[in-house]
Amino acid sequence: MKSNINIKSVTAESICLLYILLFVYAAVSKLLDFENFQVQLGQSPLLSAYALWVSWMVPIIEIIIVLLLIIPKFRSLGFLAAFNLMAMFTVYIFIVLHYGSFVPCSCGGILEKMSWNVHIVFNIVFVLLAALAIVLRNDFSGVGKQNQNHKRPIKKLAASLVISTVIIILLFLSSEEIMHHDNPFIRRYPQHPAILYQQIDLKFNSYYFAGYTNGKIYLGNYTNPLQLLSMDSSLQNQQNIKISFDPKKIPFQMATIIVKGPTVYLKDGTVPAVYKGSIKDWKINKQLKGIPYFTQAVAIDSLTLAFRSNDGKNYGNILGIFVSDTTPKVKYKNSLLQKQIDGVFDTDGILLYSEQANKIVYLYFYRNEFIIADKTGKLDYRGQTIDTTTKAKIKVSYLNNHSERKMSAPPFIVNANAAVYENLLFVHSKIKGKFENDKIWDQASIIDVYNLNNNSYLLSFPLYNIADKKLDSFIVTSKYLYAIIGNELVAYELKTILKKEIKSAGLKDN
Repeated sequence: MKSNINIKSVTAESICLLYILLFVYAAVSKLLDFENFQVQLGQSPLLSAYALWVSWMVPIIEIIIVLLLIIPKFRSLGFLAAFNLMAMFTVYIFIVLHYGSFVPCSCGGILEKMSWNVHIVFNIVFVLLAALAIVLRNDFSGVGKQNQNHKRPIKKLAASLVISTVIIILLFLSSEEIMHHDNPFIRRYPQHPAILYQQIDLKFNSYYFAGYTNGKIYLGNYTNPLQLLSMDSSLQNQQNIKISFDPKKIPFQMATIIVKGPTVYLKDGTVPAVYKGSIKDWKINKQLKGIPYFTQAVAIDSLTLAFRSNDGKNYGNILGIFVSDTTPKVKYKNSLLQKQIDGVFDTDGILLYSEQANKIVYLYFYRNEFIIADKTGKLDYRGQTIDTTTKAKIKVSYLNNHSERKMSAPPFIVNANAAVYENLLFVHSKIKGKFENDKIWDQASIIDVYNLNNNSYLLSFPLYNIADKKLDSFIVTSKYLYAIIGNELVAYELKTILKKEIKSAGLKDN
């Protein structure tokens, strides 16, 4: 009997030493590389919203458990705490692997080199070792007591396992809700949502995206408005297209091209003028008469445009809808853009239209807000990007008796550019979030993705610089993101995590 008790005691002591070694190593690894550990927790699909305090709590709890295990009087409590913590880690990994939107890593040290499947086996082994130690300590400390004492540790372990599982599940559900709908400016970078697919040299930096239709990309050229460059979706089979149009004596200043479906448009808001034709023969021969002066315009259909203009009172920006076959042709939507400072610079932004979702999107440059409206200009909702800049940080000077205004200091840009496809809004952000280092911001432009169907943040990914040139503009299709970076046209293939969001939106619409 005494020999049996000694074996149990030695086994429990050995498990105790293993746990002390594990938790000392794990805690020290986290603290020595604390910034990286905190960043990795920020990427967790379970703990993103709680990364700040969890990053401190985990190593502190590990150290406390080590102290409990060292002191014989508190060793039983230490084993129970170790069992709970390792059970939480195990449930965490299981949820990450089976229910998380992507798989992060936040272990540190040598444990970081393990695959997730090996890691979950490792954790299960230590959970079982802690359970064994608790049972063994109960056995050799309860000699001569009734057999019912043997059931107490089993019940205690079962209750602890249930509580640990419930805690992790609640953390997962609450963190996901916070991250998607009340994001505390923590970005999620899943592994490779967009992969570099193809790249070509355009030779010049004067190109812009004119449109994408029937599997072809069309690039306009600011220096030659009637010249288009087309290619297929894989950036092959390039063709130069000459648009047939007689400008007569129209005083064009900034004429640009839009290719949408079977229609090609030529527009210049300074005239103002919008002409259209067919991509079958590339002849522009019909004018959409009656459109007012505009600074931006997007085609909704062959007869309808959404545009941004200036009102007549204080020259503030205003959105409107132009329909060429109705009376009146122009309907201004006075309440969509909201003035904060001057109504011009503070409401500056980019106007987009999602043909698949039939939604007008307006993204402000200098504040964390975008506007979603239907094709008639009726407001659906106002959404927020995940940064915290609610008011434009700009300084405006008025000249010539307030008849002219200029920026008196460089503006604080929040959102530099954007593209929309189906229900997804892709935003080129200029603001660094929590738990992000400077390195990636020096090397890449960051794209944040939002789901317009439920007004939620999804994920972020970098588009890396090419020869120190950063992202200029981009568009998104069902399979690719196309970007102009310096003189380069680059195609990035969208991977499953983004395609799944696009596909689910299509199913909802059908």
